[in-house]
Amino acid sequence: MRNCPKCPTETVTDPPSVVYEDYYHPQIVQVIHPVEIVRRHHCVPVPQHIYTYSIRDEICNISGMQRSKRR
Repeated sequence: MRNCPKCPTETVTDPPSVVYEDYYHPQIVQVIHPVEIVRRHHCVPVPQHIYTYSIRDEICNISGMQRSKRR
């Protein structure tokens, strides 16, 4: 390096680079969600069992059997 010529130093400046620092701050925004409630009424058939009774009297012989007719 002894034979190297002495070159003068030179200063070169690049254009400045821009660095952004983003800061976020909360901002309240009211969002309205409308809700419609619909009450629906339905008729549902429910069986109700009703029984009717009839009473009948029968007259029977003493033995409970009828006599057969002879020919």
